[in-house]
Amino acid sequence: MITTISFVVILSLFLLVGLASGRKAKGSRKDYYLASSSVNPWLAGLSAVSTNNSGYMFIGVIGFTYEVGLASIWLMLGWIIGDFIGSSFIHRRLRRATAQSGEASFAGVIARWYGDTFGVWRRIAAVIMVVFLVAYAAAQISAGGKALEGVLGINPWTGAVAVAVMVLIYSIVGGIRASIWTDGAQATAMMIAMTVLFIAAMAGVGGLSGAIEKWSALPGYLDLFPDDLLLPGLLGLLLFIVGWLFAGFSVVGQPHVMVRFMALDKESNMAKARAWYYGYFTIFYALATGVGMLSRLYLPDLADIDPELALPLMAVELLPPILVGLILAGIFAATMSTADSLVLSCSAAFTHDLVPQRLETTWMMKGATAVAIIIALGLALSENQSVFDLVILAWSTLASAFAPLLTLYALRRSVTQPVAIAMLVIGVSTALIWRFGLGWHTSIYEGLPGILAPLLIGWVLSRPRSVAHAETPPEAAGEPASG
Repeated sequence: MITTISFVVILSLFLLVGLASGRKAKGSRKDYYLASSSVNPWLAGLSAVSTNNSGYMFIGVIGFTYEVGLASIWLMLGWIIGDFIGSSFIHRRLRRATAQSGEASFAGVIARWYGDTFGVWRRIAAVIMVVFLVAYAAAQISAGGKALEGVLGINPWTGAVAVAVMVLIYSIVGGIRASIWTDGAQATAMMIAMTVLFIAAMAGVGGLSGAIEKWSALPGYLDLFPDDLLLPGLLGLLLFIVGWLFAGFSVVGQPHVMVRFMALDKESNMAKARAWYYGYFTIFYALATGVGMLSRLYLPDLADIDPELALPLMAVELLPPILVGLILAGIFAATMSTADSLVLSCSAAFTHDLVPQRLETTWMMKGATAVAIIIALGLALSENQSVFDLVILAWSTLASAFAPLLTLYALRRSVTQPVAIAMLVIGVSTALIWRFGLGWHTSIYEGLPGILAPLLIGWVLSRPRSVAHAETPPEAAGEPASG
């Protein structure tokens, strides 16, 4: 009972924060989808990292680490380094292009980067976003259901419905601003929850020395080389690391994450936003990896059930009820912070990129958000897939679709619309064939070839743009900015 009360109280606070954002809502599409580009750097950074981490970190990564052991550290290092590389030259220019184009969606900004329209590319991009963002949101809702099942023993459908209903309420009221505001509160809960569980788990095994002694007794658990590498030895490990480096770089192709930086108040504040983002990300990912490895010591038989239940089950075993409620709220916070972002990006893709913009009314934007949540909930309730696998599939496909073209633009190169369409199709096809046709995704992240293949083709078929031309607002170049 105490666990449930603690959980409900914390979730209620998140909901109140989201509803409070509605007082600042202006009803315009730029406000609903970009918060009128007025978000402070600390909040933009925390919101982006909270959205990035998601239920994937609490459920998927910890389950993966439970099974793999120390070798999962390469996933962490590769992801953060790859993410940092992408942000070093893309984020600021994306924020600038957002201001210059007057667009309110991720695909819209890319389509009008140099004042072009790229209408066909934009609609194809919107379809891909709708499909994979909804699948991604389903994974987050599913993670909430797994958490509730692991802690309270309640049917996972209940948790999935709870996530969907809460996200629906505050997303419709406040749009992206509600999502960003709640992300700030959720990021705090996520960090506290993971820290508390890590400290409790480490103390229970006698500190670091005790943990190392127990891990050493598990065959291969402290090996740095994963046992399913595509190639043996150091070369196989390097390919594995580079694969996850591309997984981190793939952040630039995730509409729901990048929209946070598009909503930043000033381009000059990007360095501050990135500092908040990477400071939090590094600490949180390290804690998640530690908790995942420690969970193997407390729950040695979980591999035969579902490793993705490791965190909630370990919380029940180690913590008093009130803190178990905090852990459960932290997991729900992670799932909601991403689910709301996904459905709002899906809504933007539908109302702003796919259908004629004259239909983009306030009620249509909110209606599209509701429909996206309902479809995602339906998928979450009907599927029994690994959260980790489903997130990586959506993540890699979105990255393969958008990261190559966005990279070229950030490097001040331009392409024609047919080339842009070819890059998108080649990227998505390559990633899907790598996963489902060749089955090599367990050894090398499918986003690596999915990004490289269209990027190389696009580079050959692109042309350089001068700095002056690349940074000229479309209005000044004689092109009307939409919006």
